[in-house]
Amino acid sequence: MIRMPAFVERMTVVIFLVALSLPLTGMLLNLDRDPPSGENRTLAAWPQLRWDAASLRALPEQLTHYFDDHFAFRVRLVRWQATVRLQALGVSPSTSVIKGRDGWLFYADDGAMEDYAEAPPFTDAELEQWRHTLQDISDWLRAQGSAYLFVIAPDKHVIYPEYMPHTIRRAAISRIDQLVSHLRQHSTVRVVDLRPALLAAKARERLYHRTDTHWNDRGAFIGYQTIVDALAEELPGLRTASRSAFEPRVMRSEGLDLARMLGLTEVLHEDDLVLVPTRPSTVRIVEPQNPNRRLTHARIVTEAPNRRPRAVVFMDSFGPALVPFLSEDFSRVVYLWQDNVDPQVVQQERPQVVIQEWVGRALSTHVPYNPVPRVSAVSIR
Repeated sequence: MIRMPAFVERMTVVIFLVALSLPLTGMLLNLDRDPPSGENRTLAAWPQLRWDAASLRALPEQLTHYFDDHFAFRVRLVRWQATVRLQALGVSPSTSVIKGRDGWLFYADDGAMEDYAEAPPFTDAELEQWRHTLQDISDWLRAQGSAYLFVIAPDKHVIYPEYMPHTIRRAAISRIDQLVSHLRQHSTVRVVDLRPALLAAKARERLYHRTDTHWNDRGAFIGYQTIVDALAEELPGLRTASRSAFEPRVMRSEGLDLARMLGLTEVLHEDDLVLVPTRPSTVRIVEPQNPNRRLTHARIVTEAPNRRPRAVVFMDSFGPALVPFLSEDFSRVVYLWQDNVDPQVVQQERPQVVIQEWVGRALSTHVPYNPVPRVSAVSIR
């Protein structure tokens, strides 16, 4: 057996001890200035010490969580580890994100992979539950004087399956296909399936972000045009904006939401394909007072100086990208980040149009709530 020289053994021990103590030393001396911007969660706070038995018992675990989240150089080490796994080993560092081909990332949670690969088909009873709920909503809204659209926004893996890993096989039956077909055959619900328009347009330009779950401006514009074209059948005065009213630009940015889940916003980058209006917009955002650039708010209210209809839009995370386009066609729009129709908001706003937008993957995990029996019961009383 060959032994290392004593000097080498001592140096190995010293290097090991230095490496082991470096994070704690850096934390105590505040040497690490790298903020945890890539984390998509709240980091552990310093424990609130109280001199009671329960607090003292919880203190060791709380200190462990705090140290795990705040030791020096943590962000760099996490980023390096994620980079090696993604770019060198070719695997995703997170179970929530799938590494696709040619730099594409795909969302794996909230029913996304079930929707793509293994969601069981709707049963007849489930389809009838959907039909009954949406028909009740549609009938009630029509009685209020509101046109109603149920809009399905497709996930990125539906429009760009060619960039998904070949190891994941696509399900033979789509829940979107089932639901759209059932509603069109057995109800009067106006359902808008955005897939055909997006699939037809993707040959011209990229419609979804590579490092984000959602569509970009150009995909959202196609969705907007399809929605307004459907509404125009009931409200002939509506006309979609022309694509020539916008200048296409490419903005280089850090990686977006899927890159953030991996802690790699500073490593991965996005060519954000934006549409910039060629003329100043007349739309004013009245709520909230200080909206963020991505318009990721629970409630947004827009107003425009025109005599066009009013609208209420119930939406999910695909909705904010529609706001700059849809708002131009209405005098007032209330956007609510929630799945289900709220009759109270409809009665307050008295809109001519109500849009309920769902992302396709939600069909694998959610069922719509039917508020109409509750409204009827209150009205009878």
